[in-house]
Amino acid sequence: MDPNLQRILELRAEIARHDYRYYVLDDPSITDSAYDTLLRELARLEHEHPQFCSADSPTQRVGSTPAAGFANVTHREPMLSLANAFGEQELREFDQRVREALGIDTVDYVAENKLDGLAVSLTYERGVLVSGATRGDGRVGEDVTQNIRTIRAVPLRLHGRPPEVIEVRGEVYLSHASFRALNAQAERPFANPRNAAAGSLRQLDARITAARPLSIYCYGIGAIVGAAAPETQWDLLIWLRQLGLRVSAESRKLSGIEQCVAFSREMEGRRDTLGYDIDGIVYKVNRRAWQEQLGAVARAPRWAIAFKFPPQEVATRITDITVQVGRTGALTPVAHLEPKLIGGVTVTRATLHNADEIRRKDIRVGDLVLVRRAGEVIPEVVRVLVEQRPVDAQPFVMPETVANAALGQRIQAIVHFSSRHALNIEGLGPRLIEQLVAAGLVADVSDLYRLDAATLAALERMGEKSAQRLLAALEHSKATTLARFLFALGIPGVGEVTAANLAGRFGTIDAIYQASPEDLRAIEDVGPILADSIHGFFQDENNRALIKRLVAAGVHWPEAGPVIDANKGPLDGKTFVLTGTLASMSREQAAERLRALGARVADSVSRKTDFVVAGAEPGSKLDKAGALGIPVLSEIELQEMLQ
Repeated sequence: MDPNLQRILELRAEIARHDYRYYVLDDPSITDSAYDTLLRELARLEHEHPQFCSADSPTQRVGSTPAAGFANVTHREPMLSLANAFGEQELREFDQRVREALGIDTVDYVAENKLDGLAVSLTYERGVLVSGATRGDGRVGEDVTQNIRTIRAVPLRLHGRPPEVIEVRGEVYLSHASFRALNAQAERPFANPRNAAAGSLRQLDARITAARPLSIYCYGIGAIVGAAAPETQWDLLIWLRQLGLRVSAESRKLSGIEQCVAFSREMEGRRDTLGYDIDGIVYKVNRRAWQEQLGAVARAPRWAIAFKFPPQEVATRITDITVQVGRTGALTPVAHLEPKLIGGVTVTRATLHNADEIRRKDIRVGDLVLVRRAGEVIPEVVRVLVEQRPVDAQPFVMPETVANAALGQRIQAIVHFSSRHALNIEGLGPRLIEQLVAAGLVADVSDLYRLDAATLAALERMGEKSAQRLLAALEHSKATTLARFLFALGIPGVGEVTAANLAGRFGTIDAIYQASPEDLRAIEDVGPILADSIHGFFQDENNRALIKRLVAAGVHWPEAGPVIDANKGPLDGKTFVLTGTLASMSREQAAERLRALGARVADSVSRKTDFVVAGAEPGSKLDKAGALGIPVLSEIELQEMLQ
C-alpha cells in the first residue's frame, strides 16, 4: 500500500475515534490543539495526493458551491407520526390498549425525550453517509445531505460492522446556549430554537449551516438491509451508539405504566435544566416483536405515543397594540394581553415583530390569540383564533412615526448601556430609567454619572439605601473593558462578538477613531455595510463628544495598543478559558488583553481549549482541564505571556 494512503487512512480512523469520544461519549481523550494537528495533517496529505480523497473524509464536511434548491427524497420506509397523550389519564389509556392487544399484564417501555427540533433521516450505505433528508410528509422529504454533513455529531462513516443499508431517524436541534450565541450575531433574531434549527438546516449554502452549532440525537431506524435489527428498542439505542451515532443519555427503560407516569413527572420538572427544548416524552413498547404485532393505524404506530407536557402556548386576548421604540429608532409593535401563566411566568405582553407579521397573521385588537413562550424566548403571538374573533375587533395600522420616538429611543439606549453584557449597572432597570429621563435628570448615558444620593432618594420607590446602592453600582461600572464599552455604546450592527473583535484588533479608542472602512473590513464578520456603519458612528461629532464625557466622568478600561493584523497576532488561533479570581486584573481585563493579542477567550473548557488560566478559588473548569490534559497557566505565567 502507498505509505501516503496508509497514513491518510490511519488519520481518518483516528479522527473518527476522537469525534466519537467527543460527540457521542462526551469523554474526549486528546486536547483540541492535538485534534487540530491531526486534521491539518490529513488536509495536507489529501491536498498533496488528491487521488486519495474520499467523500467520507472529515475534511470534506463542507462544500463550496451553494445549491440551487432542494430535491425530493423518498424515504425507504415512511417516517410515521405519533399519536398524542394529553395528561396522565390518556397515557394510562394507551397502556391499557397495549396490554389488552398483547394479552399481558405489564409492558416494558422505553422513554425518550421528545425534542422540539426537526426530524431527519440519515441513510448509510456500507457504513458511509449517502443521504440526509427532512421528514417532509412522512413519505417524501427534502434532500439536505450537504447540510447534514456539516453537523459534527453526525458521523460520515459508521463504526464497527454496520448493515449494508440503514436509515437512521433523528432530531436536529439547537441547544439554548447555541441559540443565544446565534441570536447574538443575527441581524434579525430567530423566534425560538426550533425555528433557528429548521432555518439553519434548510440553507442552500452549506457553509452557512456549518457556521451554526446544530446537533442531533438519534432514536430509531427505518429500512435496514444486510443485518437484523436488535430485538428491543433499548438494545437498538445501545447499538446506534456503538455505530457512532449520538443517543440521548436521558432515555430510560421502564416497566409498567406507573414508572412511565413517574418519569413524565420527573422530566416535566427537569425540562428547564436540560439545556435544550423538549415538549414531552415518547413512550415506545420495548420489544420490537410486540411492536410488529401491534402494528399501525393510519400514519401512527399503535406501539408508541407522545406524552405532551402542559402547553407553553395558551389562549389569551389582545387588549391593545402599542409601538415600542428601540435604541436604534426601529419601531416594534407590541401586543398587550390579558395576563396568563405560561411556563411558570405571567405574560402580559408579546412581540408582534413588525408590520408585515401583523398583516400576515391578521392580528387585531380584541382577538383571541395563541401566545407561545418557549425556553428563554420573548413571548410571541403564534396565531389568531379567527373562529372566535369578536365583531368589534379592530385592525391595527402601523404608524410611520411615533410621538416621543426620540424619548423612547433615548430610554432604550440607556437600558442597553446599563445591561448585564454592557456596563452592567445593577439596580438600574427600565422603570427607574424612565423616571430619570421623564424628570429631566438624564438626557444621555453620561448624565448617569452626575447623579447624587439626595436626587435619587427623592424619586418614587427610592430611598437612601437604594440610592446608595445605585451610586455604588455606577461607580463600580466605571472600570470596564474596551469590548464592553464598545458594545454599550449601541453602535448599529455591533454585538458582543463584533465589539470584542474591534477591541482586539485596534486596542485603543483612538485607533478606532482613525480606522478607515477598509481597516474595519479586515475584522472577521465585518462586511462593507457594517464597516461603513462603524466608521460613520465614530466620525459623528455627537458620538465623539458623548465618549469624551463618559471618559471625563471616570469610565475607563485597560488599553492594550493596536494589533497590526488581527489574523496574525502572537496568540492567533489559541483559545483561552479563565477561571478563579486574578489579583492583578479582573478576568474581563485579562480577556481583553488576550483578545488584543489575537486569542479567543471562551466561557467553557472543551478539547478545543489551548490554555486554562487559573486564579484563586478556581471552579470546575480547572478539574475539566486536568481531565482533558489541557495546560493550566498561573497568573504569573499569564502575565509573562501577555508581555
